[in-house]
Amino acid sequence: MTAIDAKAANAGASSHGGQMWDQTNWSQIEATVKRLQVRIAKATREGRWGKVKALQRLPTRSHSGKMLAVKRVTENRGKKTPGVDGEIWTTPVARWKGVMSLRHHGYRTMPLRRVYIPKSNGKKRPLGIPRMLCRAMQALWKLALEPVTETLADPNSYGFRPKRSTADAIEQCFITLARRKSATWILEGDIKSCFDEISHDYILEHMPMDKAILRKWLQAGYIEEGTLFETRAGTPQGA
Repeated sequence: MTAIDAKAANAGASSHGGQMWDQTNWSQIEATVKRLQVRIAKATREGRWGKVKALQRLPTRSHSGKMLAVKRVTENRGKKTPGVDGEIWTTPVARWKGVMSLRHHGYRTMPLRRVYIPKSNGKKRPLGIPRMLCRAMQALWKLALEPVTETLADPNSYGFRPKRSTADAIEQCFITLARRKSATWILEGDIKSCFDEISHDYILEHMPMDKAILRKWLQAGYIEEGTLFETRAGTPQGA
């Protein structure tokens, strides 16, 4: 095959990938992933942790899981914000290639791009921006982790929970505080530098997922003004 023939073949493959993305039946994709998640949640309720681990391989290796993960990271608010490699997946062809690149074997992380977000008090909050491939891999594993965390989580926690909002928290506060024998005090707490100081060993011990990949994320580090900073403790906040 000549160089011209190879180029034409690659162009044809890319065009086919774009068509495959555009013609995806997303209702079927989501239903397939949901069935796998229900099986993980059932095994979690039964305390069958060996089965949980085995079942988590299904969504993280499935074509449906990979498609849904890429869809979510390319449709959220940060879809046009690149990581250190400068790549964003804005076209159907790029998204299809992203799906094809989600392989566990040989997967390598890259440092996060450090940016700062202004806060209402005038200070700035550090935020780590992973590259698109790492974002998609994290979204893929989120599909396998959520059935576990949602099964075990406190029923009255509302932060970063799917299908829960501030309005739900307000409603629960009203129900709890409207009783005759309601609590007298409401306490608010904040863990200082939680993401900066949290133990890697603790996360690795308690997070029910592939430890090799989790360790790569924790130790990815971040790049700020061209300098690489390692993360031996804490996390690159925002990851």
